[in-house]
Amino acid sequence: MKLTIKGKHLDVTSSIESYIQKKMEKLDKYFDQIKDATATVSIEKNRHIFEVTLQAKRAIIRAEEESDDMYASIDRVIEKLERQIIKYKEKLYTKSTSDHDLLKDAIISESKESDIDLKLDHDVKIVKTKKFVIKPMSPEEASLQMELLGHSFYVFNNEVTNQINVIYRRKDGNLGLIEPEV
Repeated sequence: MKLTIKGKHLDVTSSIESYIQKKMEKLDKYFDQIKDATATVSIEKNRHIFEVTLQAKRAIIRAEEESDDMYASIDRVIEKLERQIIKYKEKLYTKSTSDHDLLKDAIISESKESDIDLKLDHDVKIVKTKKFVIKPMSPEEASLQMELLGHSFYVFNNEVTNQINVIYRRKDGNLGLIEPEV
């Protein structure tokens, strides 16, 4: 696994860096298909925020935690990632072989991420824009990706209809699927 450690609003000390590397090595024993890992350490006021994004062969797994101690934030993120990896592996291996053949690569490569501070009507601001590659996948795979990323919605290219769809978490806890009508 290739690990990249970034610092926002602080310089990453060698002790924090070695602590992160030691903790991230634990994740390899759970899942050896992790290619890249990006860890971001930041401080905002008195909040110590640690965020990790893992890019595996067919998934992106992300976790973020904040506390008043950086080492506690790191430990909590690693625990979250361990649980998410185990959950992902269980879902991946419990699928039948026919379902497994339908799985497509769902790696989202963020080609650009920029902060935009545009003011629109009614004082609505767009504060962040993300661009990513949309790969064909089934709605089931998209729902798994949404859970792994911890988002409430996920945009994907439906491999059956070859159209852009959105899967989202409803207030009642179930999932909804938005399909365009042509």
